[in-house]
Amino acid sequence: MPAGEARPPVEDAAVPAFWRRLGLPGLADVHTHFLPPRLLRRVWAYFDAAGPLLGTEWPIRYRWDDAERVAHLRRLGVRAFTALAYPHRPGMAEPLNRWTLDFAARTPGCLPSATFFPEPEAVHYVTEALDAGARVFKVHVQVGGFPPTDPALDPVWGLLSDAGVPVVVHAGHAPVGTAHTGPAPFAAVLARHPRLAAIVAHLGAPDYTAFLDLAYAYERVRLDTTMAFTSFFDRFDPFPTAELPRLRELGLAGKVLLGSDFPNLPYPYAEQLTGLGRLGLGDDWLRAVCWHNAADLFGLSTG
Repeated sequence: MPAGEARPPVEDAAVPAFWRRLGLPGLADVHTHFLPPRLLRRVWAYFDAAGPLLGTEWPIRYRWDDAERVAHLRRLGVRAFTALAYPHRPGMAEPLNRWTLDFAARTPGCLPSATFFPEPEAVHYVTEALDAGARVFKVHVQVGGFPPTDPALDPVWGLLSDAGVPVVVHAGHAPVGTAHTGPAPFAAVLARHPRLAAIVAHLGAPDYTAFLDLAYAYERVRLDTTMAFTSFFDRFDPFPTAELPRLRELGLAGKVLLGSDFPNLPYPYAEQLTGLGRLGLGDDWLRAVCWHNAADLFGLSTG
């Protein structure tokens, strides 16, 4: 490690020392999940069974209740986080939005989060969520099993483009590709809605290069680091070394944001930061990715 660079943490207890050494007020994590308890139990059961969209065993490390998980994020110094939810069938999104927006309202530090599904009611409840203060949306093309170009979503993409509210999109093939994942379907959405504020989850793994290209091509397209550069993820979809210079450039340009997938992690939270620190992209890059880029996007206070 070059002299003067912040030492990446090797365990959760060391995370605060990491961001303090960088001179940051904390961390901003744009990819965390909080769900209604019954749905969360079903999600964890799917992980326990190594469901077909996972492709591998995936033991959940932070199998705690909401209060314990929020408390742990605060101990880590995660000052801003999300309650990303995503439906897998029609009729789920609207009640999910009521729950996640209520969760944010009673949970300091949580960005008001919402979601949608390709269905006739989507424009109505997305408008309601925006009016209620939603600041970030989540769409999971893989789990939802729909093309992002579904005609029912076209007015929703337009609405979010006009509002400038970011949407975290799991558009990549990882961990298991489907007919609707990959860069081409989402590139078609961006071609029609070039002002969409999109955050591509997992750096677009495994099609990193193609999704980096989209971040270069579209002013409002960003990427999150979720699970990238961890030993777990690198077994399947390692980031290409040749693309590190472009990743650094995009990070310093405000286009790479910290994401973790907490609590659905098979390793300590600290490993995400360890992986980023080991890249050798410099403390300025780490400061941008771990705090400043999200702070600029969401108007977070540094006080």
